[in-house]
Amino acid sequence: METQKMLYLSKKDVERVNLSMEEIIQALDKAFREKGLGKVEMPPKPGIHTMPDAFIHAMPASVPSVGAAGCKWVSGYPENYKKNLPYISGLLILNDPETGMPLSVMDCIWITAMRTGAATAVAAKYLANRDSKSIGILGCGVQGRTNLEALKIILPELSEVKAYDISADAVTMYAEEMGAKTGLDIKIVKTPKEAVEDSDVIVTAGPILKEPNPAIEFDWLKPGVFASPVDFDSYLKKSVFEGCEKFVTDDRKQCLYYKSLGYFQHVSEIYADLGEIAAGIKQGRESRDEIIICANLGLAIDDMVTAIEIYRKAVDNSMGTWLEL
Repeated sequence: METQKMLYLSKKDVERVNLSMEEIIQALDKAFREKGLGKVEMPPKPGIHTMPDAFIHAMPASVPSVGAAGCKWVSGYPENYKKNLPYISGLLILNDPETGMPLSVMDCIWITAMRTGAATAVAAKYLANRDSKSIGILGCGVQGRTNLEALKIILPELSEVKAYDISADAVTMYAEEMGAKTGLDIKIVKTPKEAVEDSDVIVTAGPILKEPNPAIEFDWLKPGVFASPVDFDSYLKKSVFEGCEKFVTDDRKQCLYYKSLGYFQHVSEIYADLGEIAAGIKQGRESRDEIIICANLGLAIDDMVTAIEIYRKAVDNSMGTWLEL
């Protein structure tokens, strides 16, 4: 038998491949359509929890249309900043769909950050008013950055950003970096209310907490707003979930599972799975004034369709390190 090898891609290798946000959005849009049509395999992600509000999850998936199969082993530890470590870390394994042999092992920090922003953009494509001009970003960390980067692509008329974070240093750095990167006018605000009022789009990107202290009231929302709570229900109060016209999620079964664990207690009805909307099975936004929430929980199909593109570009450009199995 031939010596079997797999490609190892470090975090720097993954970043150097330079897969664009536009490419990731396109890949995820296709993946959601395939999911809506029942053409992907993605079992519920099992996890272990070694610390309060922390998780380590296994996320397997297969997307046959793009030849992607594998599993992400990812952790989220909200107290890691005290040790100068990232909140999210982990590894992703790609397998050959025809033989099952490992093709690649790669760092998943960059992939997780980028595909999460891209998933919000896919949701906005179907659920936001496409002429949205203002956005409130609550939580100015990694996800506050990638969500804005992705939304600027899908909502080209965005011009005003209102940024809020409990850390004055974090929001100042965010305004400088993202203003330079996107060319958008980024205004630092001092309260969640200032970030939310009169915003066409809202992204909440704090840590996911089992016992949150939400701040955002339904009365703060303007008609027609699209909200993406990347942090589950950490920022949105009961009145927001009860007052919205549509609550959408990227995976109905996972959302109901998280509800059984104590999250999303104020969600009474899931209007649709984002895949159903992307596939045209259910309608997205139907009027300018609809208030719509889409809670993307993070899906393994997102990771796999991103990772397979990174792998193929890395091979084409002789990046990474080949390891014998």
